[in-house]
Amino acid sequence: MVEDGGGGLPRPPRRVPAGAGALTQLEAPARSSGAPPPRGPWIFGRFLAGLVVLLVVVAGGAGAGWYVRAQTLRIDTSQVLKNVRPAVVRVLATTCAGTGEGSGVLIDGGRVLTATSAINQPLSIVVISPDGRIHRANLLGTSADGVAVLQPIGQFDGTPVQLAPADPEPKAERALIGYTAAGKATIQSIGSAAEPKALESVLNAAKLGGPVVDKSGRLAGLVVGDTVQTSTIVPLGTLRGYAATVPTGISAAAGGSCDRSRGPQSAVAPELQVARTGLATEAQRLLGNYLTLENQHDFAGLQSLYSDRLAKTLTEARDRQSHQTSYFFGPNLTEVSADGDGAYARLAYNVLFSPTAAGASGRTCNRLDVRYKLVRADGKLVIDEARQMTDPVACDSR
Repeated sequence: MVEDGGGGLPRPPRRVPAGAGALTQLEAPARSSGAPPPRGPWIFGRFLAGLVVLLVVVAGGAGAGWYVRAQTLRIDTSQVLKNVRPAVVRVLATTCAGTGEGSGVLIDGGRVLTATSAINQPLSIVVISPDGRIHRANLLGTSADGVAVLQPIGQFDGTPVQLAPADPEPKAERALIGYTAAGKATIQSIGSAAEPKALESVLNAAKLGGPVVDKSGRLAGLVVGDTVQTSTIVPLGTLRGYAATVPTGISAAAGGSCDRSRGPQSAVAPELQVARTGLATEAQRLLGNYLTLENQHDFAGLQSLYSDRLAKTLTEARDRQSHQTSYFFGPNLTEVSADGDGAYARLAYNVLFSPTAAGASGRTCNRLDVRYKLVRADGKLVIDEARQMTDPVACDSR
């Protein structure tokens, strides 16, 4: 045995795995750079981020709650009008001291609440339901703050509006329902008790007496006043007494006794129920002017609408004697036919009048059906003759 001087057996060579590259250099272990180890998460930052998220969630919830709350205070005017409209009526009258027009609301007992200004010292009153049916009405009494209680004659088909159990919340939206001068029912928001709209911004004279309703369509007030500018809302608590089975705060009111009364003074336009031809439009304009001047008692002005032949018999004095308590409304033009250079026009309309008027026969409202012969004078149509086609019938006949 040969010795190598190491005093022991030689070490076997290191086995290199097959396929390994040549070992040219041994890598020294990486030396520490001396940098500190990375920090763990910043505890305060995590807390702050969580707080921000919490605030966002809370704010979002509060915003959603505010939105839901706001929605509960709003009123759906379209739906309320649909539900309440059958009980909101148009009030017309020929009176000694009133405007002759207003709105009203049907309550329990078949009675109607409206504004005294519409029917002050009446000779005759009618209420007209949304379906066009006409009911004569009696005045039961009035209150010191301008509310009138009417009792329509005969069966009224509308469902009465119920009084609200309590005043709406101060920020709850309310709405006013009433009629335009042309007889169209409308609804407008009037804001809340806390933030009300100016009534004159949504009113006309024909809406005085209209109901103020809450979002459920229940009666929460009534608009009254001698004029639009002086209008106010009679509150729910006061209305309870007027609407009670045995009303309180209502005093009996006498009817009118004047020789000359008046109804609404706005222009009247007959509804065309024939084709809208040039001749029909011309006849509509002429007969609308005729009814308007009759309602305004402008008997001198009427003479310009008559032919020379008719003016000789239907004088200003005769017109005044026949129509000084009359009010014409609801005209329908049902026939227009050419007659040479002129035309024939048939007009159906209602007329209110005093029960003591000549030919009243105990009535205060009639439906007339009249055929007019129209001729031309200086190129324009004028009335030459009028003939009743049927006997007058009571307005509330069905």
